[in-house]
Parts: sequence; C-alpha cells; structure tokens
Amino acid sequence: MTAGVDRGMTRFAGSDGNFCGMELSKPAVAARKLTKVYGAGEARVLALDSVDVDFAAACFTAIMGPSGSGKSTLLNLLAGLDAPTSGSVQLGGKDLTGLGDNELTAWRRTHVGFVFQAFNLLPMLTAAQNIRLPLDLAGDKLDREWWDTVVDTLALRDRLNHRPSEMSGGQRQRVALARGLITRPDVIFADEPTGNLDTRSGFEVLSFLRRSVRELGQSVVMVTHDPAAAAYAERVILLADGRLAGEILHPSKEAVLAALDELTTLVNV
Repeated sequence: MTAGVDRGMTRFAGSDGNFCGMELSKPAVAARKLTKVYGAGEARVLALDSVDVDFAAACFTAIMGPSGSGKSTLLNLLAGLDAPTSGSVQLGGKDLTGLGDNELTAWRRTHVGFVFQAFNLLPMLTAAQNIRLPLDLAGDKLDREWWDTVVDTLALRDRLNHRPSEMSGGQRQRVALARGLITRPDVIFADEPTGNLDTRSGFEVLSFLRRSVRELGQSVVMVTHDPAAAAYAERVILLADGRLAGEILHPSKEAVLAALDELTTLVNV
C-alpha cells in the first residue's frame, strides 16, 4: 500500500500485546472525511485530505509524519481550534463542526484539555491558580478529591505556590498537564509537549502523560516529531501528504523510525 491511502491503513511492525480496546469502546474523538484547504488558486494548499480516523478512549495515541504531512492541522481540527473546509469531528457526543464560535469555546473549556510546547501558563499566577484557571473561567466548583488525585499523580504538591518563573521546564509542563486534566476532559491534546524540554524533563512529562491514561483513564492525543516520544504511546497514527498512511500498535522507537523512513521514501518517489 502506498502512502496517502487512508482506507485499510498499513499496519507497520510494532510489539505484540492487547491494544487500548478500540473495537470495544466508543472512540473519544472521531474524524470523518476531514478536509482542510488553505488559500485558493495557485496558492491553494490541501493540508488534510478526506481523513477518516477514530481515537480510542482511555488510550495514548501519537500522530506522526514527515514535515508538511498535516499532523498539526489534524490536531487543531480535532480539538476545535480550527474549522475544517469539509467533514466533521465528533468529540464528547457533539459534532464540533456544527457549533457556533461561542458554543464551541464553552464546549472546549470543559471537554478538551490542552498541553502546548510553550506551556502557556500565566506568569503572574501561581501553579495552583494556573491549574484552577479553566474551572474559574467556566464558573465551576473545584472537585477537591479530583484535585488531590491530579496534583499527587503529577507530583506537584510542593510547587503549588510557585510561579512559573520559579519552576523548571519540566515542572511548568506538569502544571500545564494538570490544568488540562482538572476539568476531566474527554480528550487531552498535546502539541509537541516535550519540544522545549531537555531529554530528562521530556521523558518525565511523557511518563506522566502515560500515567494519566493508565491510572486516571484519560484519553491523550499527541503530535510529536520525536520517535522516542512516540514510543510512550500505545498507538501511532502516521500521516503523509495530508492523508492517513498507516499505524503502529505498541510502538518502539525502532519501529517508528523504520515506518517514518518508509513513508519518506514513498513520499519522495
């Protein structure tokens, strides 16, 4: 099968073992015929081309592909941060493409969590205040039991009164993850979450993302360019030229590298 075909995805070699239960559970988020076009005429760019894909609940999924493959575009459309040219996104029982701007903003606030490469913490707030911010904006009450679970799972108890400038990069990213988790969202979307971190801090954050799935039942969808980071996921979705090109279940770094090499070769043919 060649890169760019999105029906009957290529199953690249990975490790044996049970998958997250995609066939057994309703997907946390699903895309149908998802298409995104930028520009028009000679400047027209087809960034995403009629993509059909499901992301299992309580599963850690990574999205990878060569530069320009459409992975960040897909993440932004799945999270409701951008509107598709055509197609639909189902998340939390809602068709996001059918919501108005205000309704979509309110929906994202409680059903979607974000972890960005740049952390996006407010510098004047403490860690605790940054974590509570989505609840404060929505006017929702803090669930103290859930707060304790998130704070302790991410080992932030002794950093709650610190401002971002007083924390390491890894600690700031854990605060960002806690902020994403505090509303109990349907999905956490992570965009290159280790991109600004050193190797040790990056692996620490990836370990916490995996723990949030395994211990808290969270659904995580992550875009990354790093095969070592993708190996922390339970499933890797591969894109090429704006289309689905394959998947790896229970990936290893070596399996991801081999699949990317194969995709790059096919794209350049």
